[in-house]
Amino acid sequence: MEKDEAINVLGGALASCSSDPVTGFFRDGHCNTCAADAGSHTVCAVMTAEFLAYSKYVGNDLSTPRPEFRFPGLKPGDKWCLCASRFLQAHDEGCAPQVDLEATHRRACEIVPLNILQSHAAGSSG
Repeated sequence: MEKDEAINVLGGALASCSSDPVTGFFRDGHCNTCAADAGSHTVCAVMTAEFLAYSKYVGNDLSTPRPEFRFPGLKPGDKWCLCASRFLQAHDEGCAPQVDLEATHRRACEIVPLNILQSHAAGSSG
């Protein structure tokens, strides 16, 4: 599988999202993507208790450890490459997590408008 060019939504080099826990479609710590990544795991999000509860409610339990998938379970404060459509859904429901724009792949903008990503930027006052 060939990775798409590692460019973030700001037009710069894609920064690391998380190596503890190791995230990404390729489990390389980055929100890299490729044609095979049907879910577009491109949004580097900072987990919140509210978002984790929401995600579990809609059928994607990110907080329970799944050792068989080398998945430790996420807790508030962890960063994780989310599916862009799930992020947008959470935004629409009013519980989207914050986003690390430098670690969010530009392909996320094919699903989530850049202004929505920017409105959830980690460290922003908005």
